[in-house]
Amino acid sequence: MPADSPPPLLKRVPPSAWTAFAWCAGTLFTHLTRVRLPGELEPDHLPAAQLYRWDGLVLLVLATALALVGAALLPRRPLTAVCLLLTAAVFETTNLGVGEIPLAQFLAVQTAVYFIAAGRPRRTGAVAVTLSVGLLVVYLAIRVSAGWVVGTSAELAVALVTLIAWLLGDAAHRSRAHAEQLAARTAEQAVTAERLRIAREMHDTVAHSIGIIALQAGAAARVVATRPEAAREAMSAVEREGRDTLAGLRRMLVALRHADQEDGGGQQALPAAGLADVERLAAVTSAAGVRVHLRWEGERRELPPDVDLSAFRIVQESVTNVVRHADARSCRVTLDYRADDALAIDVTDDGRGRGSATDTGFGLAGMRERVALLDGEFEAGPRPEGGFRVAARLPVPRTVTLQAAGR
Repeated sequence: MPADSPPPLLKRVPPSAWTAFAWCAGTLFTHLTRVRLPGELEPDHLPAAQLYRWDGLVLLVLATALALVGAALLPRRPLTAVCLLLTAAVFETTNLGVGEIPLAQFLAVQTAVYFIAAGRPRRTGAVAVTLSVGLLVVYLAIRVSAGWVVGTSAELAVALVTLIAWLLGDAAHRSRAHAEQLAARTAEQAVTAERLRIAREMHDTVAHSIGIIALQAGAAARVVATRPEAAREAMSAVEREGRDTLAGLRRMLVALRHADQEDGGGQQALPAAGLADVERLAAVTSAAGVRVHLRWEGERRELPPDVDLSAFRIVQESVTNVVRHADARSCRVTLDYRADDALAIDVTDDGRGRGSATDTGFGLAGMRERVALLDGEFEAGPRPEGGFRVAARLPVPRTVTLQAAGR
């Protein structure tokens, strides 16, 4: 249910498409500069003799094919893609009759270098920029050894732009890695905070149970001599309450043994919620604009306080995520009291919610932690038919089930 908003339109374009566009734009620019445009006395560059001959056109088609194949291979085999793009740049330059590889012919290579540096391991980005700059050096060296004219200054500018593209991509790579570290750290802090909140709620539940035990024990002590039956009934209530409390504590993990320090804010703890408040939650949410279809299955029975509270929190967080993120008009909440001593929770919607590997929805982390503390099962993710689904199974201790059946 936590769903990231769609990225901007330009960010949805894959790197391969940007690389292919850079090649096409560079080729178009090269040919436009060799045509006398309106307002010009002559073209900015004179076309070479072979530019419009059949051999030149064949070489241009071959270079374009290599560039497009290289762009397609960029997501899977980046270094192979760079080699193909470099070869295409050399082939197209051959048609121009110039002494260096122009910047327009190297634009696709520089685009690929940026995306490789931004999205691949740093070593791969370093190899890509080394191949690119190395080709420029080799190209000039071959022309110098053959006694041909070279454009060293222009080639230095091309190399400089290539290095800048690599530096920008490497900076984007570092920034994303830092953001992922911060997100992971924040998620860990959210889980810790959720554990502390669960511990506080468990503290309230235990304190309530201990208070009842103390009252029942005191009553039994006062009437043990005069009314043994009343004393026996009181001690039976103490036994039941003690067993329920110990069962709840037994399901807590070792991580919750550390007591939460007082925050000094002077806030009083609110009464613990439970499934009895689900219908009120559904009514409030429906009034807010998202209709909640609540369905009860199985025979409703009393649950341990920690299971009851966790079940309500899971439903509450799931419905809240539907309202905030799913862009849905309604959702379905099913509470199934199963015969196998378990409570099944299922919350589905038909909105546009979706998850990812870098999901920052801390609500799911909190729900997963609650279910794990109760030794249950949790599942959340997009549905094949659309929307999102949260499912949890919370085991109910056998002793509690038997006590509920005998009342």
